[in-house]
Amino acid sequence: MPLKNQSKKKYKKKKLNRRITPSYVMIVLFSFVFIFLGTLYFLAQEITEDQVTQYEPLEEQEFIVQIADYAKVLQDKYGILPSISIAQAILESDWGTSELSIKNNNYYGIKGGGTEPTVTMTTKEFVEGEWIEVKADFRKYASWQESMEDHSELFAKGTTWNENQYAKVLTANDYKEAAYALQESGYATDPDYPGKLIRLIEQYQLDQYD
Repeated sequence: MPLKNQSKKKYKKKKLNRRITPSYVMIVLFSFVFIFLGTLYFLAQEITEDQVTQYEPLEEQEFIVQIADYAKVLQDKYGILPSISIAQAILESDWGTSELSIKNNNYYGIKGGGTEPTVTMTTKEFVEGEWIEVKADFRKYASWQESMEDHSELFAKGTTWNENQYAKVLTANDYKEAAYALQESGYATDPDYPGKLIRLIEQYQLDQYD
């Protein structure tokens, strides 16, 4: 009788050992790790998407706040409406992310020449009813404030061939009148330039700074 009991115990141990093999353990561990890493990946994707949704508008607002105070200073000095100055900076520099604005602090695509420090870049111009790419020399600035001041000074002093070229922009009663005055004065070749400025001003309520 004792011998029979011992043989049964041995049989049970052998049977148990056959059930839990090293390969079985590896498969279980691999499955667990795969599921765990997969879960982390999808969570990370959701977090990233939430962050993009949350911070993109904040970055735009930060850009506006950054230049709004200085735009008001320049209004007192030169007479240009802050809403126009801010909207042009947004449009011309793509919220300060264009290569010209990042590397050269030029927020307005102001062209340069003579002894001024410049950089040659490709730009688009609307000529004879179509957009074309051209090479042009643009001003390089030490700071974005210097760029904003040069922009306002251009409206106040005009060009070398017409000192009153932007007089209507300065005497405009509101941002809509100023936007169309820019187009009439030959500031931009884009036929929809006034509309783009007006839409930006109204979307972000930039006229609150005027």
